[in-house]
Amino acid sequence: MRLTTIAIVLASLPSLAWAAPTWQNISTEAGRSIELDRATLKRTGNVVEALSRVTLDRPLSDSRTGMPYRVIEATTRYDCASRSAKTIKRIYRQAENDVIREEEIAGAELPVRTGTLDDRVLREVCRPPKEDPAELAKRANEAASKLQEANAALLKKELGKEAAPMVKTVDKPDALIPSIRPNLKAAMEASRSEAAAPVETRPKAEETPPPAKPKPSLSVSHGTTQLVHNNAAAPRPLKPAPSRANAGYMLELVTPHKPVTWGYEGEGAPENWVKLDPRNVLCAAGKRQSPIDIRDGIKVDLEPIRFDYRPSTFRIVDTGHTVSVAVGDSSFSLTGKTYDLVDIHFHRPGETRINGQRYDMSAHFVHRSIDGQRAVIEVLMTRGNENPQIQTLWNNLPLEKHVPVEPPTAVFEPAALLPGSKQYYTFMGSLTTPPCTEDILWIVFKQPIEVSYEQLRIFSRLYRNNARPAQPIGDRLIKESR
Repeated sequence: MRLTTIAIVLASLPSLAWAAPTWQNISTEAGRSIELDRATLKRTGNVVEALSRVTLDRPLSDSRTGMPYRVIEATTRYDCASRSAKTIKRIYRQAENDVIREEEIAGAELPVRTGTLDDRVLREVCRPPKEDPAELAKRANEAASKLQEANAALLKKELGKEAAPMVKTVDKPDALIPSIRPNLKAAMEASRSEAAAPVETRPKAEETPPPAKPKPSLSVSHGTTQLVHNNAAAPRPLKPAPSRANAGYMLELVTPHKPVTWGYEGEGAPENWVKLDPRNVLCAAGKRQSPIDIRDGIKVDLEPIRFDYRPSTFRIVDTGHTVSVAVGDSSFSLTGKTYDLVDIHFHRPGETRINGQRYDMSAHFVHRSIDGQRAVIEVLMTRGNENPQIQTLWNNLPLEKHVPVEPPTAVFEPAALLPGSKQYYTFMGSLTTPPCTEDILWIVFKQPIEVSYEQLRIFSRLYRNNARPAQPIGDRLIKESR
């Protein structure tokens, strides 16, 4: 019995080993390594679904369970054409096989910034798959054989054709063959009759043509033929329907109904976001939505934010909802976690209010940590002196929407866009755009920065209003630096 059990276990080992992920290291950095399981790649056109993981040198504490983890596995769908990514599922592990927590992700696709973890995985999975040379040679030989068979069949068909049989012109010797000579006499008589025919003239508009005389009809009754006159008026011809060409149009133009997209006014206004897409349900039903009007914050000694913002070249694009800027490697650290800078975009007027005051504009610095948590740092803007960093961006505004511009020599310094005082408010909120995803860490600096009237006017020409109204605070805790 024991030998049988051991044999069954040994027989199952190969299948278990085959089912386990086969991790391949694609990048090793300070404090972490990135691995990819190529066996799980699923390609559909330009979209590739992949399983990858990040292994940390030092464990981090999970914000939900409080337990330490060192491995994060992620199933992500990458769009190679648009360079965007959407994480579908994450698994947090304390070790290789110790699962702490699993979560399904329902977020939207995000652009992949150069130099990030997703960028390294995207570069690997979006490479064209390498094919086996032997398989390529086999397929080439099969194609050549099929072509040779087709040529042989065509040649055989041409050679096998028999001479076409002679066509008999006359089956009976006494049959008459119609002449192919033109009948000149008939043609002359036809031309004379056409010349003698009266030319039909149209009645003048003011003249009414005389009514047609009723034609007699024959009636046969008991062998006697009677001539009967039909006194009924002849039916008037139906008046043809007027031609649409007379209305002044060659074609009837039909304008298709355009789907309503989310925005800030009209049918796509914030109060209608949930009606436009069922995935926007949190925009109406969420309990921790942003922006808010900050009031009654608890003054405490908040941990200073450690910024690692670096000057770099940038990519700027008009998304149709705002102006978005992507920069090189920049990040900040707070409570033992590092957040990479993904995007900077702008709202007019400023979205977050402080004790009822609304500012002229605001900049949102969107970040994401290695475990997928997002954080938004908001810098409020007020009218004053010209801001050199804003001017650098405005100098390179794209001429068209959705067409990014990457200036080759211009340099943007994100740290120079921060206020001098780093005191801040912090609370948990959401994205301020659909799908209004929650569990976003918000950090709002208390001190605004200055931008000139002309800089405000330039942005207002693109977006007069692209700010979501303030949302209920609810029972959220708001902390502020004292």
